[in-house]
Amino acid sequence: MTRPRPYDVLLYGATGFVGAQTVAYFAEHAGGLRWALGGRDAARLEAVRAQAGPGAAQAGIVVADAQDARALRTLARKTRVVLSTAGPFALHGSTLVAACVEQRTHYVDITGETPWVRGLIDRHHTEAAAGGTRIIPGCGFDSVPSDLGAWLVAQALWQAHGEPCTSVKAVFSLRGGLNGGTFASMMQVLDSGQQDLVADPFLLNPPGTAPDDVQPHADPHAPHRDADFDAWLGPFFMGPINTRVVRRSVALMAAPSPFAADFHYQEYLRFGRGPVAALAAAGFSIGAVAGQQAMGFGVVRRLAQAVAPAPGQGPSQATMDGGSFRCELLGRSAGGHEQRGCIAGQGDPGNRATTRFVCEAALALALQADALPGGSGRGGVLTPASGLGEVLARRLQAAGMTVAPLPAGRNN
Repeated sequence: MTRPRPYDVLLYGATGFVGAQTVAYFAEHAGGLRWALGGRDAARLEAVRAQAGPGAAQAGIVVADAQDARALRTLARKTRVVLSTAGPFALHGSTLVAACVEQRTHYVDITGETPWVRGLIDRHHTEAAAGGTRIIPGCGFDSVPSDLGAWLVAQALWQAHGEPCTSVKAVFSLRGGLNGGTFASMMQVLDSGQQDLVADPFLLNPPGTAPDDVQPHADPHAPHRDADFDAWLGPFFMGPINTRVVRRSVALMAAPSPFAADFHYQEYLRFGRGPVAALAAAGFSIGAVAGQQAMGFGVVRRLAQAVAPAPGQGPSQATMDGGSFRCELLGRSAGGHEQRGCIAGQGDPGNRATTRFVCEAALALALQADALPGGSGRGGVLTPASGLGEVLARRLQAAGMTVAPLPAGRNN
């Protein structure tokens, strides 16, 4: 990126439900950064900019349809970083990512569509790595707490005891609502018939890095009483997304890695203590399996779409402001050492927290490229931990989130 570019960050999909929240966030936090709004409708972009208030008044407007390759190449040439909230990403993201790779423009998004990310890896990882372009999907609630949290715990174990981390388990508690864009992305994965890909525990790993026996890494389906967290735990509905991202991070870590060669990662949803929590965990687990099977039928998906929020819609302001999330992690080494960690924040996880995660990821790329893992020349289809690491962790802490443990020194 040697040619001068008029913008540091461009927010693509800015008129969507989460997109408008990214505009409001940049209006408050961008400072002297040069930034712009992107999408297919100039009038709607101008309306979102006006709604964000005086802090967005100087933001540019760039019009480009998600299927217009020429317009997206022009868009990518105008900025150093693209932040996209335009999902479903399998329908609206591929041409934009291709343009970013071609123009050597860094890219972050909020996708949880792992089959689509697998396609990005296959098509673009080699070229992006050669060009020093960071393509980092999954920088929202999918999958920053899991990915960054697992790395922070493993790094702390390594620094304290000189032993690689053999396992991390994460336990989530959350309160919030669902927006239409997230639901549409879920339906797109189901409609595409890619369930077999979704079920692969090592879907996002580089070739040759998956173990011969993947069964120990399979997604949990049953509840259990966990002594480490003193609670009943059940399967976490985002686990089939987040665990794949964590495993890719582990595979991408350069030696010496804080992760052991036989590292295991898994995550769960917390239900509390006592018999009521046990019943809730059991009921949720049974319902999750039944719901997954039911959603395999087109008629059920159509009924779900009829009652779910439409793209552009989402929870009320009160629901989003009153939401919260907490991701607690426990890591262990082969020598029996333990390390706990936590990433938590106020605000609905799928909207308020996701906005903060992805905006701070974009700001890290725009403002602190030299401090990122691997230095300014690193590229590829990366993950939040492998592509942003400690820089993102410290930015999130400064933005008001609980992020612990932070590393004692810089990451490599």
